[in-house]
Amino acid sequence: MPTVLTRAFRVPELRRKLLFTLGLVALFRLGQLMPSPGVDVVAVRACVGSARGGLFDMVQMLSGGAMLHLSVFALGVMPYITASIVMQLCAVVVPRLAELRKEGQRGQARITQYTRYLTVAVAVLNATTVVALARAGRLLPGCPRPLLLDDGPLAVVVIVVTMVAGACVVMWMGELVTGRGVGNGMSILMFAQVVAVFPAYVSTVFLTSPFTLVVLLVAGLFLVAAVVFVEQAQRRVPVQYARRMVGRRVYGGTSTYIPVKVNQAGIVPVIFTSSLLYLLAMAAPLLGDELGGWVERTLTSGTHPLYLSAYALLIVGFAYFYVSITFNPVEVADGMRRHGGFVPGVRPGRPTERYLAYVLSRLTAPGALYLAVLALLPLVAFAITRDPGTRQNFPFGGTSLLIMVSVGLETVKQIEAQVQQRAYQGLLK
Repeated sequence: MPTVLTRAFRVPELRRKLLFTLGLVALFRLGQLMPSPGVDVVAVRACVGSARGGLFDMVQMLSGGAMLHLSVFALGVMPYITASIVMQLCAVVVPRLAELRKEGQRGQARITQYTRYLTVAVAVLNATTVVALARAGRLLPGCPRPLLLDDGPLAVVVIVVTMVAGACVVMWMGELVTGRGVGNGMSILMFAQVVAVFPAYVSTVFLTSPFTLVVLLVAGLFLVAAVVFVEQAQRRVPVQYARRMVGRRVYGGTSTYIPVKVNQAGIVPVIFTSSLLYLLAMAAPLLGDELGGWVERTLTSGTHPLYLSAYALLIVGFAYFYVSITFNPVEVADGMRRHGGFVPGVRPGRPTERYLAYVLSRLTAPGALYLAVLALLPLVAFAITRDPGTRQNFPFGGTSLLIMVSVGLETVKQIEAQVQQRAYQGLLK
């Protein structure tokens, strides 16, 4: 990786793209540290420092420590990520969206516009919920001081509008990084959110127990190696294209393969499950004392058996569902048949569809279990050791580790591909 970055900075065009991306990431982090108007910064910092638990740790990780601080970019990339996932799910059940997906670039532009509108709607819902909980004193339970300097309707509207505008700016910044920078913009901003809270966790563990930090770092290295191994693992389905005559030329006759990853769903099931449980936990104070208390005890503690079971089952279910809508064996088999391709030993048409569905199902099972085990591994360890001090500052959570490794690998691959492309162009010249 250092060699790739060094070679990338030697190319003027790539250097501009990398500096542009780093500049937007720095601006994004500045917005996450900037408080919204009408927020008592002193009270928020004091209460966040004493707030601990499954909900607070998860919110801190997913928002880079911005949401509980009620900053301008408090919502981060989660509204856009949620809207994108919802649009992908709707493309399966809404015929109009399915038709747009088949129209190529023009249809994708329309779907992107719909995603932006849905992002604004999700941002309004999230910002209203967060500000309402802060106004009622339930965002950070146990805080002796109000988090808002003025809890009047006008002040609340100003904070909500500021957060929604911040979410729109984050969406715009992510699209700028995708178009003019390096890598996927939203993934890089999410990577920045997760990495931002990593040094604080490590320093806290070091101050508590240096030996514990050494153990965690060694365990983290093994986890990173395991994640890299699984993320790179794939099943290559061989495909043979028959020879065909077009005029006087012969086309086809080549051999290739369809790469089917073990973790075909990526980080989407973990993020979507975490967001769903986070929304449920945020709504718990609004469900009343009895029902809300039960939700807080069972679904936000992070160590309750019901929470662990629901977390694992939702991840497995979303993994299967997301893979089924992103990799359609019927479309792949039909495309192969139209271009004269076939899997050796398998007849084209329905037999190829069944074969691809069988391969995909066999690979999705270990991939879904891998995601569930990776997400539950630190939670189960904390539940067994019953060490709340370590759980509060554990830096190698399943979700954060998966985001850091997968986004880092994908970004490095894109940088390396662009470096090789420029090198080939220079050789031809």
